[in-house]
Formats: sequence, structure tokens, C-alpha cells
Amino acid sequence: MGDLSLAVVRDLRDRRGLAGPEELAGYETDVLAGFVLARASAGLLDSSIQADVARLEHVRAWFGRPLWEMEPADADAYFGRVLRSSPKTTRASRASSLSVFFEYLELRHKVEIHQLTGRMVECPLDELNRPRAVTAASLRIPPTELELEALFGGWRDELAGCRKFAPVARDFAASRLMSKVGLRVNEVRCLDLADVRWDLGRFGKLHVRWGKGSRGSGPRERLVPLINGADRTLRWFIEDVWGQFDDDHLRPGAPLFPSERKNLDGSCARVGDDALRRGLVKATAAHLPAWAGKLTPHVLRHFCASQLYLSGMDLLAIQELLGHSWILTTMRYVHVHRTRIEDAWIAGSQRAADRLNGLQEGTLS
Repeated sequence: MGDLSLAVVRDLRDRRGLAGPEELAGYETDVLAGFVLARASAGLLDSSIQADVARLEHVRAWFGRPLWEMEPADADAYFGRVLRSSPKTTRASRASSLSVFFEYLELRHKVEIHQLTGRMVECPLDELNRPRAVTAASLRIPPTELELEALFGGWRDELAGCRKFAPVARDFAASRLMSKVGLRVNEVRCLDLADVRWDLGRFGKLHVRWGKGSRGSGPRERLVPLINGADRTLRWFIEDVWGQFDDDHLRPGAPLFPSERKNLDGSCARVGDDALRRGLVKATAAHLPAWAGKLTPHVLRHFCASQLYLSGMDLLAIQELLGHSWILTTMRYVHVHRTRIEDAWIAGSQRAADRLNGLQEGTLS
């Protein structure tokens, strides 16, 4: 058995003649299909895989030859001339897809490509020519608690006399929920009525099934406790508002935040994130004009994290609430209120004052 295994390995590594154009074209197709399967095996969403393949096809169309033939000079020409005026995100995303594809080639097909073409696979991007994305995220300083209360107070008063009560109340409740427990706008719109679990925990919990995953890995489920007054907001909306959209609370898949549009069966469709964003924009312009054009659902998420941190909640609990994979991401949400630098300055000043007092006491004695 051992001799047979060695013989098979030796046969697979036998040198063969260089492949012709037709064989290479078929092999290139097979390699790309294998790349798609490998990325699907890693758990990436179909949309993320399709985006990678589309970027590779853009580069391949310009290059005109199999991508494994690309050399640093070719990458210099493509990213330095062809994409010179393109947005930085476009250049960086295509570079990232190309790098991942070459990593796949080197791990899976390096020997075989050398047998077929006589070329050694090597990524044409290096530290000198690799495009960089803009990594410095904009500083998001959320509104103060008083400003947010002014917004929601004015919005609440508007409900008493608005022409279309139900959609305005829906947008109010959704934005209030984002500011209280830090949900993303897409997480809010994807909630079903059945995802509200009043039987869990002290306040009830939301089963967030469509949380954002890192690096395109797909939804990451979590249970979000209805703390910070979020339970009161949801009870009011479900008991007093939801019935104005639909009359079947027990319908499977009934959305927590419905749209005015109807499905083919007459039931309410799910609200879109654009509608929730527009509702927040309109209310901000009317009740908090200083933040017009600046207050977004994501800023409400930052506000939630900052307020919970100020109230004494620890970073690990906030991380779990927001659904972050890394604690460093959570720290970027609360950096405005973190006082490590100020605390260090106060401690240093106190040490300096103590030393000065010690010197004065020694002189006097």
C-alpha cells in the first residue's frame, strides 16, 4: 500500500508538455469555477462571490490573457494608468479580489500551472504598487442626549395631528429603537412580529436574524434585550399602531415594521430601509434642524453605544448588544466619551503636585 501511494504521487508530478490554447482556455474556466466553489465553502454570500468574480472579469478583459500571467509591470499599468482616475474604493476592491485570487492560485494550482505553462504563479501586487483604500473612517460624534430628546419629543407631538399617522408612527418607533438598542436599519426592517420575544429575559428580547456579518460572511444572529426603554416603545407600536397596517398578528412572517404597500395576498409588505431613512431625515429637518443632513440610522447606533457607555455599561456588553465581532470596533463607537487621556493627565498632574509638596516639606523641615 505504501509503495502504491508513492507511485501515485510520483505520477501526479510527472512533467508533461505545455498545453495548447484550447486546453488552457478550458483550464482557466475550471480554475475560476474552483475559486467560486472555494469561496462558497468559506461561507461567503453569493453576492460577495459575484462581486469578486465581476472584478476579476474587469481585470481579465483589460489584460486579454489568463490572470496568472500578470506581472508587477502589468499591475502597475492597470492600477496606475487605467484606474488612475477611478475612486479609491474601486481600485482597492479590485486589488483585493486580485490578491485573493492569486492566493487561491498559489495554494491550489501553482504546480499544475507550472506544468501547463512553464510559469511560476506570483501575485503581481506587492507593498509598492498595491492600491490603498481610505482607512481613516470619518469621526462620528453623535448628538447629545438633550438634542435627541428634542428630536423625539417634537416627533411625538407631530403624531397627534399628522395626516398619515401610521407610517409616521412606524418611522418614529423604528428610529427610537435604533437609538435605544443600536440596531442597524436593515436589521430593523427585517424583523418579524414573531422575533419579539417578550418571554425572554427581564425586558423581552429581539431575535435579530439578519445581522450584518463581517467580510461578507452573511447574517450573524443574536438576541438583543429590550433595555433602555425599548420595550415601552415596541409595546406601544405593536398594540396601538401595527393594527392600522394589518389585522393578522399571527400571520407567519408578518413584518414588525410594515409598509403601506400590499402583497399579492392582501397582507402588508415589509417596509424598505429607504422609507425609514426618509422618515428620519424629514423628522430631523423639522425638529432638529442643526442636524439636518447629518443624522443617519448609523449615527443613532453610535449615539446608543455612547449613551450606554456613559451610563456605566461595560464595553463587552455593548459589543454583544451591537453584534460586533471585535472589541476594537466597539471602542470606535464610544471613543468620544472615553476618558483615558484625561484620566492619565489628571493622574500625572496629581503625581507632580505630590512631588512638589514633598520637596516643599523637606525644605521646611
